[in-house]
Amino acid sequence: MRQVADWQIDSWSTNGFAKPKYNWTYCAAYTGIFQAGLVTGDGKYHDFLRKVGDDLQWRTGNRRYFADDYCVGQVFSQLYAQDRQPKMIGPWRTLADEIISKPDNESLSLATRDIMEREWAWCDALFMGPTSLAYLSTVTGERKYLDTALKLWWKTSDFLYSPEERLYFRDESYFDKREKNGKKVFWSRGNGWVMAGMVRVLSNMPSDHPGRARLLGQYRDMAARIAGLQTADGTWHASLLDPASFPVKETSGTAFYTYAILWGLNNGVLDRATYWPVVEKAWPALVSAVQTDGKLGYVQPVGAAPDKVDANSTETYGPGAFLLAGSELLKFVNQ
Repeated sequence: MRQVADWQIDSWSTNGFAKPKYNWTYCAAYTGIFQAGLVTGDGKYHDFLRKVGDDLQWRTGNRRYFADDYCVGQVFSQLYAQDRQPKMIGPWRTLADEIISKPDNESLSLATRDIMEREWAWCDALFMGPTSLAYLSTVTGERKYLDTALKLWWKTSDFLYSPEERLYFRDESYFDKREKNGKKVFWSRGNGWVMAGMVRVLSNMPSDHPGRARLLGQYRDMAARIAGLQTADGTWHASLLDPASFPVKETSGTAFYTYAILWGLNNGVLDRATYWPVVEKAWPALVSAVQTDGKLGYVQPVGAAPDKVDANSTETYGPGAFLLAGSELLKFVNQ
């Protein structure tokens, strides 16, 4: 974990940030770096994130209702929980108040003009949007943010989730697409975004919240389905239902699934006998993708569908997912 986190931070220090620091690809890395700071006790990781926040003046992205652009709000909230400096969540809280006051009555169909800039019309958004609202709810004590996160989660789920397959389509454009083997297109990292987002929302839900049982039910359904799709090499390939067409392991989806399943083990909502063997195969496969300098390979590039990868493919959300998984693994081992 230290190797991966240090490589990612050093890469930014050496090469700079090619995108705005609130970019969603970076935000996923920040979430893992934050957890790495918690479990290692090494203050440099949170100090790095505080510097990012200061550089951004604790503001989210320019497209105000676009979930990718406020993904970073979850990390701002986590840092605020430590430092209690109002500036850390001030701008994000103002935006969140606008988000929860929106009517959210538009169709999630891509035929609705610019819908992704206003609603969670693609499955990846379930890591970006509801998580940020949920963490804000926890640190402010205001349940309205969590309740809105759940309301909009189920709106997206009703549109993109396949109860028969227990998987999410990436967006409406994939409803009728097929893989080479004739199966429906269900993207590994896309469903990984969902499951990682799901456990991050559940982490911020009180045990007596009336919506907890429903979300836990979907989590268990998806966990069972995902566990059954793990390949012999311990990973999940880019296409969940046609791994033969994408025969190389893919680490970002694999890491998100490992994180989500370990969260379930740590919180007593998944059966150890069933799910620990899944982790036992997945984690060594992830570690084998870490190069000697700490670079995590086999990360599918930015996209919206299954694609090819190789040992040198990397993107910042890959290390983030790896660090989230490793953090939950350390909790499990320590327990």
